[in-house]
Amino acid sequence: MKLRFTKMHGLGNDFVVFDGISQTVALTPEQCRRIADRHFGVGCDQILLVEAPTRDDVDFRYRIFNADGGEVEQCGNGARCFVRFVHDHGLTDKTAIRVETAASVIEPHLLDSGLVRVNMGVPRFAPAEIPFAAEAETLSYPLKVGQHVLEIAVLSMGNPHAVLRVNDLDSAPVDILGPAIESHSRFPQRVNAGFMQVLTPHDIRLRVYERGAGETLACGTGACAAAVAGIRQGWLTSPVSVHTRGGDLVIEWAGKDQPVYMTGPAETIFEGEIEL
Repeated sequence: MKLRFTKMHGLGNDFVVFDGISQTVALTPEQCRRIADRHFGVGCDQILLVEAPTRDDVDFRYRIFNADGGEVEQCGNGARCFVRFVHDHGLTDKTAIRVETAASVIEPHLLDSGLVRVNMGVPRFAPAEIPFAAEAETLSYPLKVGQHVLEIAVLSMGNPHAVLRVNDLDSAPVDILGPAIESHSRFPQRVNAGFMQVLTPHDIRLRVYERGAGETLACGTGACAAAVAGIRQGWLTSPVSVHTRGGDLVIEWAGKDQPVYMTGPAETIFEGEIEL
């Protein structure tokens, strides 16, 4: 089968996007892994699939597959690319759309500046909703990793996140602690591991070891999770500029029971066709 695709990125977090409305797209985990392979496929962190909605109150359905072939609930940088894709490909003339994901409904808005602002929904903190093995909800939790006990914040942005504050991001052992946190037994569905360095109350640096993808140049939901965790701890004040290796995002959160807003770029790299 031959499928048309678009290669896109949000701050270097790159995607292969398929229009599942004008063509039939049914991908197996093996096919996803081949597409994502940077030597034998197109190469990407995640595969995004645009589909027709399954409910009346939204414009599209949005599915996300990691480079390892597993389907996940949410992707913030992908959400920005999603609205850019459907607008540029004439699937809608709206600049603000409602999109259903496996986790919730998100609301990306294409701004006049070319940036995209996304209502990412209300963060969840109850351990059972993340999911995370803990007896009660607290601001942070001790997590034993090897010989170390790390103090982490845990929350869901539609997908699970663990946020660890570090003093120096450049020397943080992301390649060692990232996979250990991702696969920790207290996270039954694995977790995205964020490493945050606080610069000022409105600025942080962030690296994220993503579940099923490894460390990426940027992670939208990870940026949301880090900003929310820092605001809850009293370290940060909204809005928060999140500086990733791929570029900057702005995260806004007004507090408990309020949605998180993420603003950043989305860019098309090239169009192509792949035979599977």
